[in-house]
Formats: sequence, C-alpha cells, structure tokens
Amino acid sequence: MKHTLSVLVENKPGVLARVSGLFARRAFNIHSLAVGTTERPDISRMTIVVDLPDRPLDQVVKQLYKLINVLKVTELTGKDSVERELMLIKVSAGPDERSQIMQFVEVFKATVVDLDGKAIAMEVTGSPDKLHAFEDLVRPFGIIELVKTGRIALARGSKDIQDRSLRAAS
Repeated sequence: MKHTLSVLVENKPGVLARVSGLFARRAFNIHSLAVGTTERPDISRMTIVVDLPDRPLDQVVKQLYKLINVLKVTELTGKDSVERELMLIKVSAGPDERSQIMQFVEVFKATVVDLDGKAIAMEVTGSPDKLHAFEDLVRPFGIIELVKTGRIALARGSKDIQDRSLRAAS
C-alpha cells in the first residue's frame, strides 16, 4: 500500500541523505520524493510516497523520528490533502496531429512549452491521475520524452498540520 508522508526537517546539509538512507537500509521502496523549503527558510518539507505492501506505517514513522533532524511526520490521505505533480512531455506532432493534441492541451489546462515542425512539448500539472490520463491520451502520437516531478502535497483546509501529525510511540 502506498502512503504519502509529509516530513518536516531542519534545512541542513545531509538530511536528505540520512532520510533516504533510512528507507534504503530498511528496504522500503520510495515511489516519489520531493523536497523544498517551507515558509520558514530553516525548515524543509519532504513529501515521500512510500510503498509498504506488508509493513505497518508506524514502523516507518518510528524510524524517521529517530533521525535527529526530523521535526514532524504526517500522513496525508487522499481525501484530507491536495496532491500535485508536474509533467513535461514531448510527443511527435506533425501538422496533421497538432489540432487534436491542442484540444487535449486545452481540456487538461496544459501549457505548450516548445514547438517545432515535428514535435510539441507540454507542461501538465495536477493530480497523479490527471497526469496519467493525459499521458494515455497522447501516447498514440508517440512519446519522445517524458519526465515527472515527485509528488507534493498539503493538508486541506486551515487546520494546522500539527493536528494531524503522527507521533512516534514512546
């Protein structure tokens, strides 16, 4: 089962290596990892999507809290969070295919970022399902290149994320 974790950490060198190393040592599969500073420059947020088919989430949380630079761990569930990814995708697009591809761009609120006589590159942002649907629609034209960011997520509403944090068991 995949879990989306929001991990607040001190913004210091080596923290990313320690967190990712913990997952590697425990043989936890990281599906997605995105890291960036928060509204406070001394704190970064790691959004980690981890696949735990046969292990309980609390085991991962306890291990994360053992790392000195980890401040808070929160699981973000689909209904209680907003999740987004960014995809850049380049597809073959001769003059005959362009109008159909542009219709997809319009429907999905994508942006054309590059265009030449043989290809079109687009930027698509949204939920992982939206990106997957767009990819499926343009696949018949021939995908030349594709890259996605890691997932980023925030808790919904004005409630402080502190209220939803997972506490390590004593």
